[in-house]
Amino acid sequence: MSRSSYTVEKIGGTSMSRVRELKDTLFIAGRAGADLYGRVFVVSAFGGITNLLLEHKKSGEPGVYGHFSSAQSDHGWHDALNRVSDEMQALNHSVLDHPGDIEQADAFVSERILGARNCLIDLQRICSYGHFRLAEHLLQIREILSGLGEAHSAFVTTLLLQRADVNARFVDLSGWRDEGDATLEERIAGAMDRIDPSTEMPIVTGYAQCAEGLMKRFDRGYSEVTFSKIAAMLGAREAIIHKEFHLSSSDPNLVGAENVRKLGRTNYDVADQLSNMGMEAIHPLAAKTLRQADVPLRVTNAFEPNDPGTLIDDRAAETPAVEIIAGLDILTLEVFEQDMVGVKGYDATILDVLKRHNVRIVSKVSNANTVTHYLDTSLKTMRRLEKDIAKEYPAAEITMRTASMVSVIGRDLAGLSVLQRGLVAIAEAGHSAIGASQGPRNVDVQFIVDRAQKDSIIKTLHGAFIEEAKPELSRAA
Repeated sequence: MSRSSYTVEKIGGTSMSRVRELKDTLFIAGRAGADLYGRVFVVSAFGGITNLLLEHKKSGEPGVYGHFSSAQSDHGWHDALNRVSDEMQALNHSVLDHPGDIEQADAFVSERILGARNCLIDLQRICSYGHFRLAEHLLQIREILSGLGEAHSAFVTTLLLQRADVNARFVDLSGWRDEGDATLEERIAGAMDRIDPSTEMPIVTGYAQCAEGLMKRFDRGYSEVTFSKIAAMLGAREAIIHKEFHLSSSDPNLVGAENVRKLGRTNYDVADQLSNMGMEAIHPLAAKTLRQADVPLRVTNAFEPNDPGTLIDDRAAETPAVEIIAGLDILTLEVFEQDMVGVKGYDATILDVLKRHNVRIVSKVSNANTVTHYLDTSLKTMRRLEKDIAKEYPAAEITMRTASMVSVIGRDLAGLSVLQRGLVAIAEAGHSAIGASQGPRNVDVQFIVDRAQKDSIIKTLHGAFIEEAKPELSRAA
């Protein structure tokens, strides 16, 4: 089998929580013998585990990292790590059947948890001396903890498949007890060079320890970066991301499974807009790696093995069409100052403050005397922003509010009058938009709305542009 015939496939955390089903629908799926192989799987941690290790992705509730970095008490992070251990071992018992496999998995968890605990204790002891600062090591702590989740899921999945007579192989890129300082490419090459995917099925950790520091650059998007790098290095025939749902016109839980439409085909431009709305089909930098390596990307439903899913490439749409309606909760930061008129670079200082606090800008608008940023951050951070901006511009009037952004997205929206039709549809549904904008590239239109109305407005716009659209305009070309 030539290297170009391989596929590299990634499985997200929510899907991994149903790994017993995946054994039949994805890993084996009626295959036997040589047909089982030629596939490299990159796995995320089981759903919820990374939240317990770091912090909850949505609520911000602290996990082990959050408790340790706050340093309020030893009990907090020890208890949090105990909870991780309990959850991992509970997963071992729910995923695996054979007592020998469960025993191996439990021993694996105990060894990794003990190692992480001793590492944190030693670091805490060292930092009790004035010459050492805990803040200087927080990123490494975050990386160590992240690697625990992926190593656990990959190890358990390997045991599950081996018990089903699949020649699966656990590939640990987490650098556990590794004294080397390899680059990402060296880390992957060192592991994959010893493997023949034509005769074995690699189950690879989504986290890879490397000199570049994946968490520093990509935070929790690291697994897609690892996945794309492996695909590029192997010259994969195709890179595939398996989710628990199809890449569809909106959230089926919101607009109804009977109303959504699978995209079937779209491009990286649309994928970037989705990423901006917090609905990543793939991390933008991971997409860049695949594009540059000329590796096609496919997004599938992991539990519908016979459906080809959605192909993402650089192909333009054959006809204008709305493809996706997406929503995101945001916070608005409005800076008004009468004397702003005619002052060049007024916004530069605000941007510096936002960068210093590591705040993600979703979008922004401005006029003669007001700059408004739409931000993806917390209220706690917003209060810090307000304080810092007020120091720079004491005469400014700074206003913050909760809101939501609903975006209408497509490869080509030219001629569809999305902005006008969207505002009319919102008004006819009894709602109103706080703001709306459309750029000249005709790939998205953004509506700023009251947060309480977000879900209703998503359903309204989905109905107007997807469900009621003419077939030739609603299909993704």
